[in-house]
Amino acid sequence: MVSQHSSRFFLMALAGLSLLAALWAGIVRLGWGLPQLFSSLLPNHGPLMIIGFLGTLVGLERAVALKRFWAYGAPLFAGLASLALLLGLPLHVGHILAAASSLFLVSILAFLYLRQPSGFLMTMGLGAFLWFVGNLLWHAGYPLFQVVPWWIAFLVLTIAGERLELSRLMRLSIWGRAGFLLANGVFLSGLAISLLAFGAGIRLSGIGLIALALWLLRYDIAWRTIRQSGLPRYMAVCLLSGYIWLGIGGSLWFLFGDFFVAGRHYDAMLHSIFLGFVFSMIFAHAPIIFPSITGLAMPFQQSFYLHLGLLHVSLMLRVGGDLMLWTVGQRWGGLLNALAILLFLGNNMRSVHKGRSG
Repeated sequence: MVSQHSSRFFLMALAGLSLLAALWAGIVRLGWGLPQLFSSLLPNHGPLMIIGFLGTLVGLERAVALKRFWAYGAPLFAGLASLALLLGLPLHVGHILAAASSLFLVSILAFLYLRQPSGFLMTMGLGAFLWFVGNLLWHAGYPLFQVVPWWIAFLVLTIAGERLELSRLMRLSIWGRAGFLLANGVFLSGLAISLLAFGAGIRLSGIGLIALALWLLRYDIAWRTIRQSGLPRYMAVCLLSGYIWLGIGGSLWFLFGDFFVAGRHYDAMLHSIFLGFVFSMIFAHAPIIFPSITGLAMPFQQSFYLHLGLLHVSLMLRVGGDLMLWTVGQRWGGLLNALAILLFLGNNMRSVHKGRSG
Protein backbone atom coordinates (compact mmCIF):
# COMPACT_ATOMS: atom_id res chain seq x y z
CA MET A 1 0.00 0.00 0.00
CA VAL A 2 2.90 2.34 0.79
CA SER A 3 4.41 1.82 -2.65
CA GLN A 4 1.01 2.48 -4.26
CA HIS A 5 0.67 5.78 -2.45
CA SER A 6 4.27 6.64 -3.34
CA SER A 7 3.50 6.08 -7.02
CA ARG A 8 0.46 8.34 -6.73
CA PHE A 9 2.56 11.12 -5.23
CA PHE A 10 5.14 10.66 -7.99
CA LEU A 11 2.46 10.98 -10.66
CA MET A 12 0.98 14.01 -8.93
CA ALA A 13 4.46 15.53 -8.90
CA LEU A 14 4.68 15.01 -12.67
CA ALA A 15 1.30 16.71 -13.07
CA GLY A 16 2.41 19.56 -10.83
CA LEU A 17 5.65 20.02 -12.76
CA SER A 18 3.69 20.17 -16.02
CA LEU A 19 1.29 22.72 -14.55
CA LEU A 20 4.07 24.99 -13.29
CA ALA A 21 5.97 24.72 -16.58
CA ALA A 22 2.80 25.55 -18.54
CA LEU A 23 2.08 28.56 -16.31
CA TRP A 24 5.65 29.80 -16.71
CA ALA A 25 5.43 29.41 -20.50
CA GLY A 26 2.08 31.22 -20.56
CA ILE A 27 3.47 34.20 -18.63
CA VAL A 28 6.50 34.42 -20.94
CA ARG A 29 4.27 34.23 -24.02
CA LEU A 30 2.25 37.18 -22.71
CA GLY A 31 5.38 39.32 -22.77
CA TRP A 32 6.35 39.38 -19.09
CA GLY A 33 10.11 39.40 -18.57
CA LEU A 34 10.72 35.89 -17.26
CA PRO A 35 13.55 33.77 -18.70
CA GLN A 36 12.48 31.09 -21.16
CA LEU A 37 14.44 28.33 -19.33
CA PHE A 38 14.04 25.69 -22.08
CA SER A 39 13.85 26.22 -25.84
CA SER A 40 11.00 23.68 -25.92
CA LEU A 41 8.95 25.49 -23.26
CA LEU A 42 7.03 28.15 -25.22
CA PRO A 43 5.84 26.02 -28.16
CA ASN A 44 4.49 23.40 -25.76
CA HIS A 45 2.50 25.61 -23.40
CA GLY A 46 -0.79 24.00 -24.49
CA PRO A 47 0.35 20.34 -24.58
CA LEU A 48 2.03 20.70 -21.18
CA MET A 49 -1.24 21.93 -19.67
CA ILE A 50 -3.60 19.57 -21.48
CA ILE A 51 -1.57 16.36 -21.61
CA GLY A 52 0.99 16.81 -18.85
CA PHE A 53 -1.30 18.28 -16.21
CA LEU A 54 -4.92 17.55 -17.10
CA GLY A 55 -4.25 14.21 -18.82
CA THR A 56 -2.16 12.97 -15.91
CA LEU A 57 -4.74 14.18 -13.40
CA VAL A 58 -7.74 12.58 -15.14
CA GLY A 59 -5.81 9.35 -15.74
CA LEU A 60 -4.72 9.16 -12.10
CA GLU A 61 -8.25 9.73 -10.84
CA ARG A 62 -9.56 6.90 -13.05
CA ALA A 63 -6.71 4.55 -12.13
CA VAL A 64 -7.34 5.05 -8.42
CA ALA A 65 -11.06 4.42 -8.92
CA LEU A 66 -10.44 1.23 -10.94
CA LYS A 67 -7.89 -0.20 -8.47
CA ARG A 68 -5.96 -2.09 -11.17
CA PHE A 69 -2.19 -1.80 -11.49
CA TRP A 70 -2.23 -1.63 -15.30
CA ALA A 71 -4.57 1.38 -15.21
CA TYR A 72 -1.72 3.57 -13.92
CA GLY A 73 -0.34 3.49 -17.47
CA ALA A 74 -2.77 6.33 -18.27
CA PRO A 75 -1.27 8.93 -15.90
CA LEU A 76 2.27 7.57 -16.25
CA PHE A 77 2.45 7.93 -20.02
CA ALA A 78 0.81 11.36 -19.90
CA GLY A 79 3.40 12.53 -17.38
CA LEU A 80 6.24 11.02 -19.42
CA ALA A 81 4.92 12.72 -22.56
CA SER A 82 5.17 16.02 -20.72
CA LEU A 83 8.74 15.26 -19.63
CA ALA A 84 9.66 14.37 -23.22
CA LEU A 85 8.35 17.75 -24.37
CA LEU A 86 10.19 19.63 -21.62
CA LEU A 87 13.47 17.85 -22.34
CA GLY A 88 13.23 18.64 -26.04
CA LEU A 89 13.18 15.01 -27.17
CA PRO A 90 12.03 14.34 -30.76
CA LEU A 91 8.40 15.35 -31.07
CA HIS A 92 7.22 11.89 -32.08
CA VAL A 93 8.31 10.59 -28.65
CA GLY A 94 5.89 12.90 -26.88
CA HIS A 95 3.19 12.14 -29.46
CA ILE A 96 3.49 8.38 -28.98
CA LEU A 97 3.51 8.62 -25.19
CA ALA A 98 0.43 10.87 -25.26
CA ALA A 99 -1.38 8.45 -27.58
CA ALA A 100 -0.47 5.55 -25.27
CA SER A 101 -1.87 7.44 -22.29
CA SER A 102 -5.16 8.09 -24.06
CA LEU A 103 -5.42 4.42 -25.09
CA PHE A 104 -4.97 3.35 -21.48
CA LEU A 105 -7.72 5.77 -20.47
CA VAL A 106 -10.02 4.38 -23.17
CA SER A 107 -9.29 0.87 -21.84
CA ILE A 108 -10.08 1.91 -18.26
CA LEU A 109 -13.45 3.34 -19.22
CA ALA A 110 -14.25 0.40 -21.50
CA PHE A 111 -13.51 -1.94 -18.58
CA LEU A 112 -15.76 0.07 -16.27
CA TYR A 113 -18.52 0.20 -18.89
CA LEU A 114 -18.49 -3.59 -19.32
CA ARG A 115 -18.92 -3.95 -15.57
CA GLN A 116 -21.61 -1.26 -15.34
CA PRO A 117 -23.12 -0.19 -18.68
CA SER A 118 -24.33 3.39 -18.32
CA GLY A 119 -24.66 6.60 -20.26
CA PHE A 120 -22.20 8.56 -18.15
CA LEU A 121 -19.42 5.98 -18.62
CA MET A 122 -20.10 5.89 -22.35
CA THR A 123 -19.84 9.68 -22.47
CA MET A 124 -16.54 9.67 -20.60
CA GLY A 125 -15.22 6.81 -22.72
CA LEU A 126 -16.08 8.72 -25.86
CA GLY A 127 -14.21 11.71 -24.46
CA ALA A 128 -11.11 9.57 -23.89
CA PHE A 129 -11.37 8.25 -27.45
CA LEU A 130 -11.54 11.81 -28.81
CA TRP A 131 -8.39 12.60 -26.86
CA PHE A 132 -6.75 9.66 -28.65
CA VAL A 133 -7.97 10.98 -32.01
CA GLY A 134 -6.57 14.41 -31.17
CA ASN A 135 -3.20 12.88 -30.29
CA LEU A 136 -3.16 11.02 -33.60
CA LEU A 137 -3.90 14.24 -35.48
CA TRP A 138 -1.10 15.92 -33.56
CA HIS A 139 1.29 13.13 -34.53
CA ALA A 140 0.12 13.31 -38.16
CA GLY A 141 1.27 16.93 -38.34
CA TYR A 142 -2.02 18.79 -38.08
CA PRO A 143 -1.53 22.35 -36.78
CA LEU A 144 -2.22 22.70 -33.09
CA PHE A 145 -5.29 24.92 -33.58
CA GLN A 146 -6.96 21.99 -35.39
CA VAL A 147 -5.91 19.52 -32.69
CA VAL A 148 -7.00 21.58 -29.68
CA PRO A 149 -10.78 21.20 -30.30
CA TRP A 150 -10.37 17.42 -29.96
CA TRP A 151 -8.49 17.85 -26.71
CA ILE A 152 -11.23 20.19 -25.52
CA ALA A 153 -13.80 17.52 -26.43
CA PHE A 154 -11.94 15.08 -24.16
CA LEU A 155 -12.24 17.38 -21.17
CA VAL A 156 -15.77 18.58 -21.90
CA LEU A 157 -17.17 15.06 -22.29
CA THR A 158 -15.26 13.80 -19.26
CA ILE A 159 -16.80 16.52 -17.10
CA ALA A 160 -20.24 16.21 -18.72
CA GLY A 161 -20.20 12.46 -18.06
CA GLU A 162 -19.38 13.00 -14.40
CA ARG A 163 -22.19 15.52 -14.03
CA LEU A 164 -24.61 13.22 -15.89
CA GLU A 165 -23.89 10.54 -13.28
CA LEU A 166 -24.82 12.90 -10.46
CA SER A 167 -27.88 14.19 -12.33
CA ARG A 168 -29.56 10.85 -11.61
CA LEU A 169 -30.43 12.36 -8.24
CA MET A 170 -32.52 14.92 -10.15
CA ARG A 171 -34.50 12.11 -11.86
CA LEU A 172 -34.04 13.28 -15.42
CA SER A 173 -37.03 13.11 -17.72
CA ILE A 174 -36.87 11.60 -21.19
CA TRP A 175 -36.63 15.13 -22.58
CA GLY A 176 -33.75 15.90 -20.26
CA ARG A 177 -31.80 12.89 -21.47
CA ALA A 178 -32.66 13.68 -25.08
CA GLY A 179 -31.34 17.21 -24.60
CA PHE A 180 -28.03 15.86 -23.32
CA LEU A 181 -27.69 13.53 -26.31
CA LEU A 182 -28.66 16.23 -28.78
CA ALA A 183 -26.18 18.77 -27.39
CA ASN A 184 -23.34 16.25 -27.52
CA GLY A 185 -24.41 15.04 -30.96
CA VAL A 186 -24.24 18.56 -32.40
CA PHE A 187 -20.87 19.15 -30.74
CA LEU A 188 -19.37 15.91 -32.08
CA SER A 189 -20.86 16.39 -35.56
CA GLY A 190 -19.11 19.74 -35.76
CA LEU A 191 -15.79 18.16 -34.76
CA ALA A 192 -16.09 15.60 -37.54
CA ILE A 193 -16.98 18.28 -40.10
CA SER A 194 -14.02 20.40 -38.96
CA LEU A 195 -11.64 17.87 -40.54
CA LEU A 196 -13.05 18.83 -43.96
CA ALA A 197 -14.32 22.38 -43.41
CA PHE A 198 -12.70 23.73 -40.27
CA GLY A 199 -14.61 27.00 -39.82
CA ALA A 200 -18.05 25.50 -40.47
CA GLY A 201 -17.37 22.54 -38.19
CA ILE A 202 -16.12 24.69 -35.33
CA ARG A 203 -19.17 26.94 -35.55
CA LEU A 204 -21.47 23.91 -35.39
CA SER A 205 -19.51 22.55 -32.42
CA GLY A 206 -19.89 25.96 -30.78
CA ILE A 207 -23.67 25.57 -30.94
CA GLY A 208 -23.26 22.17 -29.29
CA LEU A 209 -21.13 23.66 -26.50
CA ILE A 210 -23.72 26.38 -25.87
CA ALA A 211 -26.47 23.76 -25.72
CA LEU A 212 -24.44 21.60 -23.33
CA ALA A 213 -23.73 24.60 -21.09
CA LEU A 214 -27.45 25.40 -20.97
CA TRP A 215 -28.23 21.75 -20.22
CA LEU A 216 -25.75 21.73 -17.32
CA LEU A 217 -27.15 25.00 -15.99
CA ARG A 218 -30.66 23.54 -16.15
CA TYR A 219 -30.14 20.04 -14.80
CA ASP A 220 -27.07 20.04 -12.58
CA ILE A 221 -27.55 19.10 -8.94
CA ALA A 222 -25.59 22.25 -8.01
CA TRP A 223 -28.91 24.13 -7.88
CA ARG A 224 -29.78 22.01 -4.84
CA THR A 225 -26.41 22.07 -3.11
CA ILE A 226 -25.95 25.85 -3.46
CA ARG A 227 -28.65 26.23 -0.79
CA GLN A 228 -26.41 24.45 1.70
CA SER A 229 -23.34 25.84 3.43
CA GLY A 230 -19.61 25.12 3.49
CA LEU A 231 -18.12 22.84 0.86
CA PRO A 232 -21.39 21.95 -0.97
CA ARG A 233 -22.15 25.65 -1.60
CA TYR A 234 -18.56 26.38 -2.67
CA MET A 235 -18.61 23.48 -5.14
CA ALA A 236 -21.95 24.64 -6.52
CA VAL A 237 -20.64 28.18 -7.10
CA CYS A 238 -17.60 26.73 -8.91
CA LEU A 239 -19.75 24.50 -11.10
CA LEU A 240 -22.38 27.04 -12.10
CA SER A 241 -19.82 29.74 -12.87
CA GLY A 242 -17.85 27.21 -14.91
CA TYR A 243 -20.91 26.39 -17.01
CA ILE A 244 -21.31 30.07 -17.83
CA TRP A 245 -17.73 30.14 -19.12
CA LEU A 246 -18.41 27.04 -21.19
CA GLY A 247 -21.32 28.88 -22.81
CA ILE A 248 -19.09 31.90 -23.45
CA GLY A 249 -16.47 29.65 -25.01
CA GLY A 250 -19.07 28.03 -27.24
CA SER A 251 -20.32 31.45 -28.29
CA LEU A 252 -16.79 32.44 -29.28
CA TRP A 253 -16.49 29.23 -31.31
CA PHE A 254 -19.69 30.16 -33.13
CA LEU A 255 -18.75 33.80 -33.71
CA PHE A 256 -15.06 33.36 -34.55
CA GLY A 257 -14.82 29.84 -35.98
CA ASP A 258 -12.12 30.66 -38.50
CA PHE A 259 -9.23 30.99 -36.03
CA PHE A 260 -6.62 29.66 -38.44
CA VAL A 261 -3.75 31.27 -36.57
CA ALA A 262 -3.18 31.99 -32.92
CA GLY A 263 -4.59 35.42 -32.15
CA ARG A 264 -6.83 37.30 -29.76
CA HIS A 265 -10.04 35.46 -30.65
CA TYR A 266 -8.20 32.16 -30.34
CA ASP A 267 -6.78 33.20 -26.95
CA ALA A 268 -10.22 34.23 -25.70
CA MET A 269 -11.84 30.99 -26.88
CA LEU A 270 -9.08 28.80 -25.47
CA HIS A 271 -8.95 30.30 -22.01
CA SER A 272 -12.71 30.71 -21.61
CA ILE A 273 -12.93 26.93 -21.76
CA PHE A 274 -9.63 25.75 -20.27
CA LEU A 275 -9.50 28.28 -17.44
CA GLY A 276 -13.10 29.40 -16.99
CA PHE A 277 -14.72 26.00 -17.39
CA VAL A 278 -12.10 23.32 -16.73
CA PHE A 279 -10.32 25.01 -13.84
CA SER A 280 -13.63 25.87 -12.21
CA MET A 281 -14.34 22.14 -12.24
CA ILE A 282 -10.88 21.43 -10.79
CA PHE A 283 -11.42 24.01 -8.04
CA ALA A 284 -14.79 22.41 -7.26
CA HIS A 285 -13.63 18.82 -7.05
CA ALA A 286 -10.15 19.21 -5.56
CA PRO A 287 -11.38 18.93 -1.92
CA ILE A 288 -12.85 15.52 -2.80
CA ILE A 289 -10.44 14.12 -5.39
CA PHE A 290 -7.18 15.08 -3.64
CA PRO A 291 -8.03 13.20 -0.41
CA SER A 292 -9.22 10.16 -2.40
CA ILE A 293 -5.88 9.98 -4.21
CA THR A 294 -3.51 10.85 -1.36
CA GLY A 295 -5.39 9.80 1.75
CA LEU A 296 -4.78 13.29 3.19
CA ALA A 297 -7.68 15.33 4.52
CA MET A 298 -8.32 18.68 2.87
CA PRO A 299 -11.05 20.40 4.93
CA PHE A 300 -12.99 23.24 3.35
CA GLN A 301 -11.73 26.78 4.00
CA GLN A 302 -13.51 30.04 3.27
CA SER A 303 -10.26 31.16 1.63
CA PHE A 304 -11.11 28.83 -1.30
CA TYR A 305 -13.38 31.60 -2.56
CA LEU A 306 -10.32 33.83 -3.01
CA HIS A 307 -8.72 31.76 -5.77
CA LEU A 308 -12.12 31.18 -7.37
CA GLY A 309 -12.93 34.90 -7.39
CA LEU A 310 -9.49 35.87 -8.66
CA LEU A 311 -9.76 33.32 -11.48
CA HIS A 312 -13.06 34.74 -12.75
CA VAL A 313 -12.16 38.42 -12.37
CA SER A 314 -8.79 37.94 -14.08
CA LEU A 315 -10.36 35.89 -16.86
CA MET A 316 -12.94 38.61 -17.51
CA LEU A 317 -10.04 41.06 -17.77
CA ARG A 318 -8.14 38.76 -20.15
CA VAL A 319 -11.03 37.86 -22.42
CA GLY A 320 -12.21 41.47 -22.43
CA GLY A 321 -8.70 42.56 -23.36
CA ASP A 322 -8.68 40.02 -26.20
CA LEU A 323 -12.00 41.12 -27.64
CA MET A 324 -11.41 44.86 -27.23
CA LEU A 325 -7.83 44.70 -28.53
CA TRP A 326 -6.64 45.98 -25.15
CA THR A 327 -3.15 44.55 -24.74
CA VAL A 328 -2.66 45.78 -21.18
CA GLY A 329 -5.85 44.07 -20.04
CA GLN A 330 -4.93 40.84 -21.79
CA ARG A 331 -1.41 40.77 -20.30
CA TRP A 332 -2.50 41.59 -16.74
CA GLY A 333 -5.44 39.22 -16.98
CA GLY A 334 -3.13 36.41 -18.04
CA LEU A 335 -0.69 37.11 -15.22
CA LEU A 336 -3.51 37.14 -12.67
CA ASN A 337 -4.85 33.89 -14.17
CA ALA A 338 -1.54 32.25 -13.24
CA LEU A 339 -1.59 33.83 -9.78
CA ALA A 340 -5.14 32.49 -9.21
CA ILE A 341 -3.92 28.96 -9.93
CA LEU A 342 -0.88 29.42 -7.67
CA LEU A 343 -3.18 30.75 -4.95
CA PHE A 344 -5.35 27.65 -5.45
CA LEU A 345 -2.30 25.42 -4.88
CA GLY A 346 -1.29 27.45 -1.82
CA ASN A 347 -4.77 27.30 -0.30
CA ASN A 348 -4.86 23.54 -0.89
CA MET A 349 -1.53 23.05 0.89
CA ARG A 350 -2.72 25.26 3.76
CA SER A 351 -5.89 23.19 4.04
CA VAL A 352 -3.95 19.92 4.08
CA HIS A 353 -1.68 21.30 6.82
CA LYS A 354 -4.72 22.24 8.91
CA GLY A 355 -6.23 18.81 8.28
CA ARG A 356 -3.08 17.06 9.51
CA SER A 357 -2.74 19.27 12.57
CA GLY A 358 -6.35 18.61 13.50
